Amino acid sequence: MYKTIDPKDISTRELHGYLLGAVAPRPIAFASTIDSRGNVNLSPFSFFNVFGSNPPTLIFSPARRVRDNTTKHTLENVQEVGEVVINVVNYAMVEQISLASTEYPKGVNEFIKAGFTQVPSLKVKPPRVGESPVAFECKVKQIITTGEEGGAGNLIICEVVMVHIKEDILDEGGKIDQHKIDLVGRLGGLWYVRASGDALFEVPNPSGTQNIGFDGLPAFLLETDRLTANELAKLARHEALPPAEQVKAFAQSEEYRKQLAGKPDEETIYDLAKQHLRNNEVEKAWLYLLQLNNQ
Repeated sequence: MYKTIDPKDISTRELHGYLLGAVAPRPIAFASTIDSRGNVNLSPFSFFNVFGSNPPTLIFSPARRVRDNTTKHTLENVQEVGEVVINVVNYAMVEQISLASTEYPKGVNEFIKAGFTQVPSLKVKPPRVGESPVAFECKVKQIITTGEEGGAGNLIICEVVMVHIKEDILDEGGKIDQHKIDLVGRLGGLWYVRASGDALFEVPNPSGTQNIGFDGLPAFLLETDRLTANELAKLARHEALPPAEQVKAFAQSEEYRKQLAGKPDEETIYDLAKQHLRNNEVEKAWLYLLQLNNQ
């Protein structure tokens, strides 16, 4: 059963909660801006992402406040001075960025209030955050307003003109190490997520242009409740079923006889296949599962 909602039938605040709870985790743009008088502002926004690399394009949205339809200082600043530094947020600074989200009066410097270090930028006027592992100096190319009521977005389209990356988050090949950068994302309500440790996992891309696909899976696998949809997808991503000769030879192998103790037990075969799937040893999982097809 689904709870089906027409956005027009509920309040903006209620819809806002559903949107943020479902579209998550969201990366956080910690945006530093400056107004025409030189006042610096620093504020986090989770309506944010990268949208291209040539030209390098980031977009974030300081939406109108739902409760009173007012706009945020960040939006007002980029309208006056079309530049921004988008600093990424890691776990070591998450409590500080929450503090910086306080709605201080205009002119209050959140760098000072939240204890961040102002570092001069090279190509834009706003400073960058010294504690951030990566900072993007940006020129504002366009601002697109999606509405005039509370909750409406203001898409700030930015072109990256300079990138600063802390060397201690790079791996030996010079790429950003996802464990070292230790990013956080925004969820619904007061919730955040830390993108590190056991939360990280890799999903291989399909190789080439051919794979088995769900429509090529044997019927007995599609009908079983012993494999999850994710496990079936791993099997379906494989290029082709192992040939019959290989399956037959595996049934006579020392590994198979040792694992099954001479008894082709269905539960044991599924358990072994699931173990190999967890280790991304997909062909080996196929060799076990296809023994069931031969029983």
